[in-house]
Amino acid sequence: MSSSQILREVFGYEQFRGPQEAIVSHVITGGDALVLMPTGGGKSLCYQIPAIARQQAGHGVTVVISPLIALMHDQVGALHEAGVEAEFLNSTLTGEQASALEKRLLRADLTMLYAAPERITTPRFLALLDSLHERGLLSMFAIDEAHCVSQWGHDFRPEYRALTVLHERYAGVPRMALTATADALTRADIVERLQLEEAQQFVSSFDRPNIRYKIVEKKDATQQLLRFIQHEHEGDAGIVYCQSRRKVEDIAQTLCAAGLNALPYHAGLDALVRQTHQDRFLREDGIVMVATIAFGMGIDKPDVRFVAHLDMPKNIEGYYQETGRAGRDGAPANAWMGYGLQDVVNQRRMIDESPAGDDFKQVMRGKLDALLTLAEGADCRRVRLLAYFDEASQPCNNCDNCLNPPNVWDGTDAARKLLSTIYRVQQASGISFGAGHIMDIVRGKTTDKVTQFGHEGLTTFGIGAAFSEIQLRGVLRQLIATGSLNVDGQAFNTLQLTEQSRAVLKGEVAVRLRESVSTPAERKPKRGGSASSKPDAAPLALDDAAQIRFASLKAWRGEVAREHNLPAYVIFHDATLAAIAERVPQTLDDLQGISGIGAKKLEAYGEEVLRVVGL
Repeated sequence: MSSSQILREVFGYEQFRGPQEAIVSHVITGGDALVLMPTGGGKSLCYQIPAIARQQAGHGVTVVISPLIALMHDQVGALHEAGVEAEFLNSTLTGEQASALEKRLLRADLTMLYAAPERITTPRFLALLDSLHERGLLSMFAIDEAHCVSQWGHDFRPEYRALTVLHERYAGVPRMALTATADALTRADIVERLQLEEAQQFVSSFDRPNIRYKIVEKKDATQQLLRFIQHEHEGDAGIVYCQSRRKVEDIAQTLCAAGLNALPYHAGLDALVRQTHQDRFLREDGIVMVATIAFGMGIDKPDVRFVAHLDMPKNIEGYYQETGRAGRDGAPANAWMGYGLQDVVNQRRMIDESPAGDDFKQVMRGKLDALLTLAEGADCRRVRLLAYFDEASQPCNNCDNCLNPPNVWDGTDAARKLLSTIYRVQQASGISFGAGHIMDIVRGKTTDKVTQFGHEGLTTFGIGAAFSEIQLRGVLRQLIATGSLNVDGQAFNTLQLTEQSRAVLKGEVAVRLRESVSTPAERKPKRGGSASSKPDAAPLALDDAAQIRFASLKAWRGEVAREHNLPAYVIFHDATLAAIAERVPQTLDDLQGISGIGAKKLEAYGEEVLRVVGL
């Protein structure tokens, strides 16, 4: 079959999207490729269709390197539903099952085999690949989540580095690396580490226009989050990211106490509990997963309506990857983030105290600075986000800054007063102090601590009385992120001047910030009211009778998914069910051509679908 026939008959789609067709054609003919495509853009088809086409042409088995067991399970399950011979080889199999699968692999009785990078590079697995290669039955390697190979990426995994063996050992076998997130530096590192210098690069637009970005200053972060979910996403599936395991547990409990269906997920939980929570999130409706970044890679759930960050990520790549898990179905979704001074302090300290080399630290500081600039910026979030990935764009009119433009103020004078105060405090006392005490001095607050150390006598006492604490905190965030201030984590997070402080003190570096805007704490939007920032709903364009059919189809799909131990969307996406409900098919022929219904699914479910629609 041609690639177009495979797309239509196996996967049930009439047309390729974006650069998919060019990628597929290039890889089918044996070319190497580096594919950058946003989450929800259809990366999997870019290697699945070539794997099927090359297997039909006698080239043998495609090996897919995937980092997560859950991802392998769901992708293989989806391929089985489409009638494709695919399996995974991982630790969930018994010794007997693994042995039987290895025998199938040696017979090339598979189209695709999924395995983790740790397994790929073992002597036993390499011997299996050697046997296939000698007989011309090793078709292709697809390296998914390829950003994991780069030390500059947001999710570096050392085991990915060993994948250089694929090029060295099987030089003639085509390889493709795929990722949703990589800036120019990470992209170059992927090429170098995987030896893909001759590979054709396919870079799709990073824009996810259905996602609305909103970034707020923390004032009472937990309550801000709770209001955001209750006002804008009650009953929706969502993900809340926190930095620490303890915070994950606390936030999950708080959300549950507020009547939300929330579950915790972090590496400290028992493996069975983690798996159970992930399965529930994938298979049930309306669950909010509160998690560390240990959760999420490869999550294909299409109807996640929001992703919230209660702590600032390390860099824009991580932010983009995590927010990209919202709205994979193309319907409106929200990306909400709260950030504050302590976030910047924590991230900066982790960089400074890491055992990495100076060059690495400098790059990480630059990435943190870029993320803070995104958070503090008063211009279009999407324009800044895409510019980070070297993509030009126009204001989106669908982010918080576009919808409610904030004012901008010049914080240079405030920055100089803060730095001058830090200098004078150190000169007078011989010790350093934290942000709160410095701000008290600048604002002229006579606290017990100020009196204890005699700091009311400093020439800078009260020099910044006109500035609010929120304004000064914003200035401190900028100074810390840009290296004009250092935070000593070994000395109670005290502030210290750096070499870069001098340029700010001299007025050579400007500090411009967005004014603090009102938050739900002061302005409580009513559900459906004009102040609400919830994206416009995406109602199915169905009349009342069709809505009833759609509900019946969803209920039927849920039963089938439970029987097969798969997420419901693996059986059929909502869009497919909506199209069925609208068309009211009477025969199997009427089902043909509906997006998402391939030949195997038509055969497996066609009669049942007709029965449900006819009820």
